[in-house]
Amino acid sequence: MAAQVGEVSLGDRGPGHERDTAAVEAAGVTKIFDSAGDRVVALDDVSVSINENEFFTLLGPSGCGKTTLLRLIAGFEHPSKGEILLGGSPISHLPPYRRPVNTVFQNYALFPHMTVAENIGFGLEMLGKTKAEAKDTARAMLALVRMEELAERRTSQLSGGQQQRVALARGLAPHPRVLLLDEPLSALDLKLRKEMQIELKRLQNETGITFVFVTHDQEEALTMSDRVAVMDQGKILQIGGPREVYDHPADHFVAHFIGETNFLEAELLELQGSRATVRLHSGAVVEASAPAGNLAPGKVNLVLRPEHATLTTETGGAAPLGGRIENVVYFGTDTHFHLTLDNGRRFIVRQQNLRDASNEFSVNQDVGILIKGNAFQVLLD
Repeated sequence: MAAQVGEVSLGDRGPGHERDTAAVEAAGVTKIFDSAGDRVVALDDVSVSINENEFFTLLGPSGCGKTTLLRLIAGFEHPSKGEILLGGSPISHLPPYRRPVNTVFQNYALFPHMTVAENIGFGLEMLGKTKAEAKDTARAMLALVRMEELAERRTSQLSGGQQQRVALARGLAPHPRVLLLDEPLSALDLKLRKEMQIELKRLQNETGITFVFVTHDQEEALTMSDRVAVMDQGKILQIGGPREVYDHPADHFVAHFIGETNFLEAELLELQGSRATVRLHSGAVVEASAPAGNLAPGKVNLVLRPEHATLTTETGGAAPLGGRIENVVYFGTDTHFHLTLDNGRRFIVRQQNLRDASNEFSVNQDVGILIKGNAFQVLLD
């Protein structure tokens, strides 16, 4: 349960609160688990600053350390090294119930013998609220998640999406400074999951509470987040806005993990700040974006998103790449063309299906590939 507002000074957010103070910080945090003599480094010197009123997502595959970091913020685990701070104050010494933080778990953890309103009010009463205060807050939270008419229904009688909303209402009821969400949408079907992505962002905007969201689903991260931290093997590899992380991945893992990606080898000819001039295997010289880091002239890897390329019947000339279509996959909104480039590499082009346009490309056809301006990205690895 979250601490009462005012129980510790970290939870006070009056008019004079400094908005430029980070809501949550991890400063050089390492977490090591010892299990049956095996030493597992779950987090390796992780530092991150999460802003007030921000929807921040920890994204990565299973075992990357994202849930461990969430549990350290909640107080369910303690760092082996480093410090967790809320509002600039260290909190590693505080037990979970004294932190102005609440958690929405993957399995919701609702009480089946209680009504919806009782589930929301129970935690408030444990925090010292009167029954009347808890009832009023529960009613307000149900209005926030648009479930007022189900206040007296048992949670065992609710659908998965409705249970998810109740868990959110319960997590928001104590007005925590930070709400932690541990893959709360993973049990929902695809359509409902997409609806709840929009709903979660609406709730975060309306409440102004900092949301820290954990997921392995890159679409969820891109849809809802103000910023995304991509994690792997206990480290944060890149932090940025959804568009920045998607269009300008810093390394191979980030580019591969987020979205569909084409990888190409090239020669770096010149670097000026964040702009690079590279030569492709075809001999074409093109411009590319370059991440901050040490890049020396010579062989580099490039990344290009499939939607940043288009096909043309003209080979050579304005088309810096060429290849043969091996497969055509229709997806309704767009079509994916799977090609083999002149050098044997696989390549995908994604083109939007326009109602009045005919598809002039077919399997075994030789085509040129046009690249939208400045769409190439140089990788550090």
